[in-house]
Amino acid sequence: MAAAFLNQTSKPERLDEKRSEILDFIEQQKQVDRKVVLVTSGGTTVPLESKTVRFIDNFSVGSRGAASTEYFLKKGYAVVFLHRNRSLKPFLRHLSTYNFLDLLELDGENQDAPVKVKSEHQKRLSSILRDYEQVQRDRSLLWVEFQSLSEYLHLLQMCSTCLQGLGKSAMLYLAAAVADFYIPKDQMPEHKIQSAEGPLQLSLQLVPKMLEPLVKEWVPEAFVVSFKLETNKDILVSKSLQALDKYQHQLVIANLLETRKREVKLVTTDNCVDISMTTEELSSGHEIEEKIVRELASLHSKFCSPDGH
Repeated sequence: MAAAFLNQTSKPERLDEKRSEILDFIEQQKQVDRKVVLVTSGGTTVPLESKTVRFIDNFSVGSRGAASTEYFLKKGYAVVFLHRNRSLKPFLRHLSTYNFLDLLELDGENQDAPVKVKSEHQKRLSSILRDYEQVQRDRSLLWVEFQSLSEYLHLLQMCSTCLQGLGKSAMLYLAAAVADFYIPKDQMPEHKIQSAEGPLQLSLQLVPKMLEPLVKEWVPEAFVVSFKLETNKDILVSKSLQALDKYQHQLVIANLLETRKREVKLVTTDNCVDISMTTEELSSGHEIEEKIVRELASLHSKFCSPDGH
């Protein structure tokens, strides 16, 4: 079903060019013996018309994927950041709550006065810029952008197959919030749906699960991490174990909608590790993604070792 879906949907523009960019990036990382993680981030849109005016969306803004990317980089990984356009991005996310111009001021009164960062923001911006410039020097971050559900799934397949040559040194951290439903192209109106035609009735089809071909065909040796978001705590772990049994990947990060920034569970077939944040940690600016990535890096190192321990 996954192959049929991909065959029936349009490929993103410049797909071959993007593939070449990713393969070049991966080759650079192999030369310096750096592990690579594919981080997927943000929500996926589901168009309602071929010439899209309206679409279905979800609440994800990509905060977990963007934050985790920074911590993977600090752990020495290279990152292919497959993200929704206009979602939160590594480093830039720290400025998302500001009006950018409010961070700046003119250094003098004349017409050609230079612009500088206000003193109260200099320390924070200096730290962010220092980390970003180090990543730029290392050439350890590659940005790949998507908008719609079909774009995401085509790019996920392409990025995954590009990682095959890394074997166990590749990790996939599938944090994107992927739509469960879509409208097949042959059932989608070409032009904008007119409100004059009355109430809108939609018939949505299930999106095929891509985790199975990803694990078995696209990148079979990689360390694959998926996410399970629920609102009912009583089924959280059982649903995660069901996913591990069905798809045969390595780990599920299980979280509840209301508490996902304070606590998660790392679920494997033989263990369940609780990761949580104290009130003091959160109030001092620490993020749960730092603890998640630290644990994953340790598990991935064991996965890569000759005996798997």
